[in-house]
Amino acid sequence: MKNCNPGGKKLPGLQFLEGVVRIPDKATEFRQRRGMIMSTKPIRPTAANCIDLSAAALHIIAMALMLMDHLWATLLPAQDWLTCAGRLAFPIFAFMTVEGYFHTRNLKRYALRLLLFALLSEVPFDLMYGGTWFYPFHQNVIWTLLIGLSGIHLMEKVRKKRKLWIFLPTAVLVMLVGSALGTVGMADYYGAGVLTLFIFYFFRGRKWWCFSGQLLALYWVNVELLGGLMYPIRLLGMDFELCQQGLALFSLLPIWLYRGRQGCHTKVFQYSCYAFYPVHMLLLALVLNYVNR
Repeated sequence: MKNCNPGGKKLPGLQFLEGVVRIPDKATEFRQRRGMIMSTKPIRPTAANCIDLSAAALHIIAMALMLMDHLWATLLPAQDWLTCAGRLAFPIFAFMTVEGYFHTRNLKRYALRLLLFALLSEVPFDLMYGGTWFYPFHQNVIWTLLIGLSGIHLMEKVRKKRKLWIFLPTAVLVMLVGSALGTVGMADYYGAGVLTLFIFYFFRGRKWWCFSGQLLALYWVNVELLGGLMYPIRLLGMDFELCQQGLALFSLLPIWLYRGRQGCHTKVFQYSCYAFYPVHMLLLALVLNYVNR
């Protein structure tokens, strides 16, 4: 049989196939059939894989839920459904802060941004909740996030030493001190808010035990620790009580749909998310002051 390509020259019409099409030998075909190597066939997306919320989408969802809660706290106190929806906001912010710790390129800048906006947000927060420029009995939620972030950084430094007998007592001490700082400092959600960040740190991942740990731990924090208003419910002839703060557990639904995709990450979007917190509180405080004249 004659050589179809004498001299080993590349055929002009087939150059685009080079590096794309590879004819497998018999050994390769055998390993593919036995599952020893991955098939080159494209994987069809399933319904579960199609639903993928980015970090940017989670931020937008959390900001919208927070706005609803603050509208209830200021202008629409009779609309309880707004604060019910707002219960989902903080766990999402806590989760994204933990993810931010592991994905940031510069932890120092990340922490300084949180500190800067915690300071900038304090007066708008005091005006919205206390009706005064200085209200020392309740601090804004960024302080809660900052305390949790600091504790996670300390635990991570110890964990990287790979000495379990040092990490376990350190983790317990950090949780106790962090929750105490959140409570004594009267940061938003108090010590329970700091513990929420630690929950997403300890149960970080997409394994079944991570999801189970997040669900059970958040139930304990929101229902047992924070508690609050209870709604009577009658179902199938039986009476139940639904804890309003327990609605925070529904925040796990969008959180579990996040698979690490960042989404929009421009500087404008990033600082708009930070600025949204103090700006919207200041606007609500000004509108409330105008309405109450």
